[in-house]
Amino acid sequence: MEKQKKDLTKNMLIIGFMMFSTFFGAGNLIFPPYLGMLAGEQWQVGFLGFLIGDVTLAILAIIATCRFEDANKGVLTRGGNVFATLVSSAMVLCVGPFVCIPRTASTTFEISIQPFFTHFNTILFSVLFFILVLFLTIRPTKVVDIVGKFLTPALLIVLALMIIKGLITPLGNLADSKIDMVFAEGLVQGYQTFDAMGGTVVAILVMATIIEKGYGEKRARVQIAIRSGIIAGIGLMLVYGGLCYLGSTVSDMYGAEIVQTALLVNITNALFGTTGQALLGVIVILACLTTAIGLTSSVAQYFSTLTKGKLKYETVVAAVCIFSAVTSNFGVAAIVGFSIPILTFLYPAVVTMIVLSTFTDFIQNDNIYKVAGYGALAVGLIDIIDDAVGMPFMQSLPLAQFGFGWVTPVVILGVIGALIPFKKENK
Repeated sequence: MEKQKKDLTKNMLIIGFMMFSTFFGAGNLIFPPYLGMLAGEQWQVGFLGFLIGDVTLAILAIIATCRFEDANKGVLTRGGNVFATLVSSAMVLCVGPFVCIPRTASTTFEISIQPFFTHFNTILFSVLFFILVLFLTIRPTKVVDIVGKFLTPALLIVLALMIIKGLITPLGNLADSKIDMVFAEGLVQGYQTFDAMGGTVVAILVMATIIEKGYGEKRARVQIAIRSGIIAGIGLMLVYGGLCYLGSTVSDMYGAEIVQTALLVNITNALFGTTGQALLGVIVILACLTTAIGLTSSVAQYFSTLTKGKLKYETVVAAVCIFSAVTSNFGVAAIVGFSIPILTFLYPAVVTMIVLSTFTDFIQNDNIYKVAGYGALAVGLIDIIDDAVGMPFMQSLPLAQFGFGWVTPVVILGVIGALIPFKKENK
């Protein structure tokens, strides 16, 4: 009995640290300081919004996925086979080799390598980076242990040094907020990290690990996912909160026009002098590497299962690394620009299904999921058109000014779905 308790605690910590390190990518590293700088003395209010829009949705995505037997479809399951397969495949490609994985390499190069070695070849770096990712990902049973035991603690130590130094010797005074709706700004910035979508992908690896460690029943899966999620959530809250506070301490030094990465570089240099840039480079390398490992493993696990083993795990890992190595050479700005319309299209449906799936045990009618899910995709498509040509109707919707104009139509569609009779098939 005592051994089982120790094993449970050990597994919770390993899975929780893995979840933390995978979510905490370099992209997330630049959001909290900028939010804190904008919010100034109201940074706690903005940070609360950020937690809801980022951490809460990401953890809910994993917990909700563990309520289903098929992690590949996960929260998309009750939208139907066609909906789940199409959306999950598009989502995995987007969070994986199309956007997020190559972005980890290009971000590492631009922040950690280029400032110190101005003539270092970007192609050579991308090859070396993804050779390392390939090596650390090729064995799925070792991924969680490698990330949880070695890389995450190292990342936490570096971040802790930065945050503690900022707490002991604040860089400046907290100015008045530069924005009117601080909570809404925090919510939007958390939403724009796209961690909710990442959570549905990371959940594939998390659920596989949970089952591998002996928690195969639904109740056991959900319980350990909740406990591990709490561990990851606390870690993310402490780090994001510390970074947000650091940003607030320089709110009287910079304006909203400063670039997010430049703000982070300036804060780090101010805290550590000549070693600041090097420390920032270490943080970014660790954050990007752990994110690339987790996402690559999840993508490979997904497509290997989807094709019933016809695509071998190792083959997909190699293909993702090669494709990402090529794509990463376009640079962060180009990759982010490419991702915006894709994410605009997919994100409303993903968030909708996460929220609905959290209450899957209490919702009997699958038509709620189907109508709301397909409707969210349609609204996402309309949003893309709105960004291109402008549509007054979309701008007049409630919450549109915060980027949540899609919520009201999707809620209405969900109600319509509830009114459509549904007969559950007997199995």
